[in-house]
Amino acid sequence: MSEIPPVVADCDRASAAVQRLVDHVHPDQWTAPTPCSEWNVRQLLNHVANGNAVFAGVADGTRPSGPVTAEERAVDRLGSDPAAGFRATGAMMHDAFLNPGFLDGTHETPMMGQQQGTTIVHMRINELLIHGWDLARAIGQPADLPEDLAEGALILWQTRLAGRPREGMPFGTPEPVADDAPAIDRLAAFLGRKP
Repeated sequence: MSEIPPVVADCDRASAAVQRLVDHVHPDQWTAPTPCSEWNVRQLLNHVANGNAVFAGVADGTRPSGPVTAEERAVDRLGSDPAAGFRATGAMMHDAFLNPGFLDGTHETPMMGQQQGTTIVHMRINELLIHGWDLARAIGQPADLPEDLAEGALILWQTRLAGRPREGMPFGTPEPVADDAPAIDRLAAFLGRKP
């Protein structure tokens, strides 16, 4: 068995950490509100699961180019066993990211044009981390997400968003947070969540 590239291993760690949170969702929490005001817990996780599936399709070449459609957004990836459904999309994404040539190649993404494979994997890590934090808040669990990955994501977003207006972006203005707060809380605050 060939060795898993470090960036894919990092994505696997983020995915596994979120999966542990998903596995702690009680039956009465699927409709609980989340920090993403437009989504409850199930809708939030279906959004992430759909993203996993979309980017698996980008990675393995099965998804046509173009923006994410309303039909893609409406697909229920969680089914009657949401934890198992979420796990399946993580496995699908993992397998697609291991396709020969994906990481070093350039691929058309639905929202950010042409991107290198490694950049796409980092995009998924960021999405898993921030929505993992949202999920932890919604279900009252500690946001036990990889600290090193959260620190890296925070640096990336601080660089990418430096001095840019956030109107029209899916982030709020930065919220105050202690300098010694966990990296995942500092990331959440930088992207407009209230830690």
